[in-house]
Amino acid sequence: MDATAAAPHTSRAPWERMAHGGGLLTGAGELSGTVFEEMSRLAARTGAINLGQGFPDVDGPPEMLDAAAAALRGGGNQYSPVAGVPQLQEAVAEHQRRFYGLEPDPASGVVVTVGASEGLAASLLAFLRPGDEVVTFEPHYDLYGAVVEFAGARLVTVPLEPPRFSPDLDRLAAAFGPRTRVVILNDPHNPTGTVFDDAVLSRVVGLAAEHDCVVVTDEVYEHLRYGGAHRPLATLPGAFERTLTVSSVGKTFSATGWRVGWVSGPEHLVGAVRATKAYLTHSAATPLQLGAAAALRLPDAFYEDLAEDFRQRRDVLVQGLAAAGAEPFEPQGTFFVVADVRALCERHGVGDATALAPVLAERSGVVGVPVPALASAAHRDLYGTWMRFSFGKRRDLLEQAAQRLAG
Repeated sequence: MDATAAAPHTSRAPWERMAHGGGLLTGAGELSGTVFEEMSRLAARTGAINLGQGFPDVDGPPEMLDAAAAALRGGGNQYSPVAGVPQLQEAVAEHQRRFYGLEPDPASGVVVTVGASEGLAASLLAFLRPGDEVVTFEPHYDLYGAVVEFAGARLVTVPLEPPRFSPDLDRLAAAFGPRTRVVILNDPHNPTGTVFDDAVLSRVVGLAAEHDCVVVTDEVYEHLRYGGAHRPLATLPGAFERTLTVSSVGKTFSATGWRVGWVSGPEHLVGAVRATKAYLTHSAATPLQLGAAAALRLPDAFYEDLAEDFRQRRDVLVQGLAAAGAEPFEPQGTFFVVADVRALCERHGVGDATALAPVLAERSGVVGVPVPALASAAHRDLYGTWMRFSFGKRRDLLEQAAQRLAG
């Protein structure tokens, strides 16, 4: 099987430990910080432009902000039900029907969570037991491996092969086995910006059915697509009944600090997530849930303008990276671009993206995330000279970052 679980950390610094091992425990058995936290600290220490951590630098739409403010002033400041305020449950169900033709029941098929992170964690913890296996593509968001490890399960990874970041479907099939319990699919994909085609989605559905797996889809970038509408895996034949779809207000509505997310799907799966979520945080912030409900009901023009705005920002950063000597992969979704920074490594006299990250912050004043930090030990060499940069920033800031990289 060409797949692997994460290896333990060494004694390197936290973000280097991730790049050279992919696990989350230090040698002393303590949790290490995430690579995103480390890169943001690096940006703060050096005064560099932070294109490492993925958060926008603008506020969300005024309708959303006004609704949250009205809820704060109008008495919406106590616990909400564990599954969320009914207004947001209904708005999520309407959104799934409006954009994708899916029909989750608002009351039993939607649970509101503290961000997509809790949605993912509750979904995994609800179904995993020690010794189970979870299949996902890599590089991947580091939370996946952490929660799988918390559950005593094992993460089995299938590499997205550069420079096009597409998976080998035979490798995908080989990653499944008798212990496979859950599949995690992140589409559009962070960090690569890949959008999976129907052949990949259909193969995931077929393998999940063959091995009787639950599929957890991370779709927080669903409205940041640059070449056609998003197609959730749950819309494929035979997929809905085994799929939990996770999304949030953070990326679409530029409100990453709100921490309001949701999980939708069939009642028999969502019920288990709701029961697990009750013992994690009980409920998300009530006034922000009401703001999120207003945001989801914004007209189509909002979503169209959002995608076009980010497409323009993407083009600024892709062109800037190319002008600096890097070789970017043009993302089809998300607000991240990964680039082969081999030429920048040579210019600065370092061997790989992991070594380049602090040098780039110090000398060029730009911070990105080394992609090996998001990969397992067995596959990290595939991504040794790749770095992720966020274009979820103002265009003038992206232009300034491009000039610094080229200098």
